[in-house]
Amino acid sequence: MRRNMGGMDRAVRFTIGIVMMGIGFGAMDGGAAIAVGVIGAVLFATSLVRWCPLYIPFRINTLKV
Repeated sequence: MRRNMGGMDRAVRFTIGIVMMGIGFGAMDGGAAIAVGVIGAVLFATSLVRWCPLYIPFRINTLKV
């Protein structure tokens, strides 16, 4: 996997991912809670690996070389 995520993008995804996981897995109930928590987990995971698979078809690269 080739990195395609810059620092600011990574920080925003990390923060939003943590907040969404906290809301989804902690403060909500039902199917919507699971969906919010899973989306948050995906954002968090992509920020850790610095790679987003959705950037590939759109040829987006926020990483400064």
